Amino acid sequence: MAVGIFDSGLGGLTVWDAVHARLPEVPLVYFGDNAHAPYGVRDADDIYDLTTAGVTRLFEAGCDLVILACNTASAAALRRMQERWVPADKRVLGVFVPLIEALTERQWGDNSPPREVAVKNVALFATPATVASRAFQRELAFRAIGVDVEAQACGGVVDAMGEGDMILAEALVRSHVDALKRKMPHPEAAVLGCTHYPLVEAVFRDALGPAVSVYSQPSLVAASLADYLGRHPGRLGPGHEAMFLTTGDPKRVSSRATQFLRREIAFRPA
Repeated sequence: MAVGIFDSGLGGLTVWDAVHARLPEVPLVYFGDNAHAPYGVRDADDIYDLTTAGVTRLFEAGCDLVILACNTASAAALRRMQERWVPADKRVLGVFVPLIEALTERQWGDNSPPREVAVKNVALFATPATVASRAFQRELAFRAIGVDVEAQACGGVVDAMGEGDMILAEALVRSHVDALKRKMPHPEAAVLGCTHYPLVEAVFRDALGPAVSVYSQPSLVAASLADYLGRHPGRLGPGHEAMFLTTGDPKRVSSRATQFLRREIAFRPA
């Protein structure tokens, strides 16, 4: 009954934490491709190859359903994977879905024509690869009209967090928010389009100001997954062991993960 959670590094642990709290009875297998992180500066083919390799390992661990808790992988690889690669008896879902559901106030399965929504000016903060893919804007356009999206590629933030330098990460966040505001002075909503960013969500909120609604992924993804499994219980895989896997140095990754989540996390080699 295991579910897989894939990320290029540690950011997906924010999703793991929220899903574990929402569905404590479901064994979760987390795969962090720390040896190749960050994905945000890689090209689409490279991201696709690394993501399919990680998801294959999760399938082998008994997960029939895998969440790509990585916006870069969701943007650059997911559609191609679903169309050409994912076996018929497996499912791979991305993290854009719950964001767009929340932003447009409509269900993902709602295939009615796009319509106007309450929010008109949206700031998107994401990795360079996610911004370059324009995947968020494309999916949003299927469901809403009249929404102006201004994207800010937040170079350096994930790297700083991966190195444990939160002071640098926070300084970079403020710099990127300032850059976004020069292009869109008064956003109504901000989307944190990287699963690392909830770890510095308070910095984003402070820099953006109280007038901006901030959409962060972990709780939205957890609620969406709970709803999906309620409708598709057969998607739970045969695995029973919860575990954390990494392509990086398990000792180093475990130390960083424990620091991020403030609970002991023990990774093993993938």
